[in-house]
Amino acid sequence: MKNKIYHALIMLIIGFLPIAAWSVEKKAQVGFRFLENPISAEAIAMGGMGVLGIENANTVFWNPSGLGWINSSYDVAASYTRGIADINYGAFAGAFKLGNLGVFAIDMTYMDYGVFNGTIRSDNNEGFSETGSFTPSAYAAGLSYAQRVSDRFAYGVRLKYAYQNLGSVTVSTSGTDVDDSLLVTELVQNKHGEPAIDIGATYDFMGSGIRFGAVVQNVSREVTYVREAFPLPFSVSFSLHADVLKLLGKETQQHDLIVGVESTHPRDYKEKLKFGFEYRYLKAFIVRAGYRLNYDQRGFTFGLGLDKEIGGMHLRVDYAFESYGVFKAVNTFTIGTSF
Repeated sequence: MKNKIYHALIMLIIGFLPIAAWSVEKKAQVGFRFLENPISAEAIAMGGMGVLGIENANTVFWNPSGLGWINSSYDVAASYTRGIADINYGAFAGAFKLGNLGVFAIDMTYMDYGVFNGTIRSDNNEGFSETGSFTPSAYAAGLSYAQRVSDRFAYGVRLKYAYQNLGSVTVSTSGTDVDDSLLVTELVQNKHGEPAIDIGATYDFMGSGIRFGAVVQNVSREVTYVREAFPLPFSVSFSLHADVLKLLGKETQQHDLIVGVESTHPRDYKEKLKFGFEYRYLKAFIVRAGYRLNYDQRGFTFGLGLDKEIGGMHLRVDYAFESYGVFKAVNTFTIGTSF
């Protein structure tokens, strides 16, 4: 028992050492922020912890090494989130195992921003003129590979292509303002696509009930819109999970209890902490809850799930509620199956 607790404390210290080193708070330094949207109700319900614990196709959105722990030959999952301000998004992922070669996966994420009314600065009483409505768009498509090289260790890599179209905008090439007689403008299309890569690893302390994970996300070149250059939302995350009953030597067939903590170190914001737990009854009925620290609005999360074998197939249905401060609530629904 002492050795198990000792391992947990060591991994907790290792995982959160960067918090002390990365104390400088940075803001407004990245773009393509839709890549940070959390996907999968099972992760969101546990406070947004996804680096560990997802052993299905949805793990590609958090830590591709999780694919190495999938036991089935095929796994597919789809998620939909009703977000704030009528901005919604969805995702699909499918994984398949090729024997000892490892596990491959494909995925797609899309944004539904709705319709916006465009305006432009004008030399009139209102100071602007309407330019009509437009609809921004964004999506990302990925290809992942993971291999479980031993009973304890797995690694994974995800290559993705992210695309964003924010519509057209009028910019000045000379002059200072709309009342400047020397003003010259041109119409610029604000659209761009960029490849990026995620790299993750998972280590399982066999028999102890403790698992440690780490992932680097959105490694990319800089993107330039008009005159401003910025990278994609690069981040580094560490996570530690503990199977409480196994850790205490009190495993049962009826009950499972997982608790975890996760730290995320983004390029453009202070470090974020997530806490959560998952309780399973008879391996099928699931209750999850969590909390996030150092977020402007996000906080408490809660969710329910069902994981049931039907006709030789595992059916998963999950729901997550996310408190979003002044924006009230965000709801996510996920369905998946493996065979």
